[in-house]
Amino acid sequence: MKRFLQYSRWLFPSLALAGIVCSAIPGFAEDEASVADDHAAAESVADTDESAGDTEEVVTDQPEPAADREQPTASAQDNADPFITLKGRVWRTKPGIVFLKTPVGLLSLSSKTTLKDLLASQEISFWIHDTHLAIDIRKRSDNSLVHRYLGGPLKQHENNEHTLLRWTPEGEKSFDFGAHSRALAALQEGKPVTVEVDETGTVIGVHDLQFDLQIGQIPPEGSDTHLVLTGTVAKMKSNFIFLRTPVGVVNVNTKIGIKNAKIGQTLTLHIHGHDVAVDFVASN
Repeated sequence: MKRFLQYSRWLFPSLALAGIVCSAIPGFAEDEASVADDHAAAESVADTDESAGDTEEVVTDQPEPAADREQPTASAQDNADPFITLKGRVWRTKPGIVFLKTPVGLLSLSSKTTLKDLLASQEISFWIHDTHLAIDIRKRSDNSLVHRYLGGPLKQHENNEHTLLRWTPEGEKSFDFGAHSRALAALQEGKPVTVEVDETGTVIGVHDLQFDLQIGQIPPEGSDTHLVLTGTVAKMKSNFIFLRTPVGVVNVNTKIGIKNAKIGQTLTLHIHGHDVAVDFVASN
């Protein structure tokens, strides 16, 4: 195994990784052509402020969050792969989609049934843990919950067929089906589903929530970003390696120091705060 490391400021300050195109429940990869388009978008983030269409709402000069508020704390990683934890702020909105700025690049959330009321005064926390997704939207002024979305395979409580078990950043919790018993009871065990829940432990919505994460920069000093993502080299083009991962096809820029990769080899990308490491496992 070879390991390529990036620490602090002195190595590869202009690291550019590409995007992850995903559904709200981590699944199989999108086609490589879509990922290539997303990579181009990631490279041009710096220019989008000037080139964005008139239909977008530009959000500027957001106030800083309260320093003493208590943030949701993700449970132990438990060697999960994939594992992602990010925080983002609203940057632009369009009908059915919101664009967030995160320490690693742009994160977009899209839905036909929700996400219609996101504001610049709110902060979004985003987690992927194995096959599970969690998204918290909170007011930055007082940390009060606006929305919580939980995605993953349908798992009912063994003692209550109208109770849903879900991974959350605080650990596994149970949620009553609420007014959505008919829709949830009709789903097969293990089928991916995304629900919105409230603080009373009740499901208050079933949604078609999707996301697109573009990793285009090293997180700044002090970032609490964490990412572990393993993929198999599925395609190589120009300076980019296309990795097929559990959450989609990831396009990784070879400028991080990966050389002589071959189709079928495995890479694991680690981001911890400001530090980046890549494990390269050569094929036999």
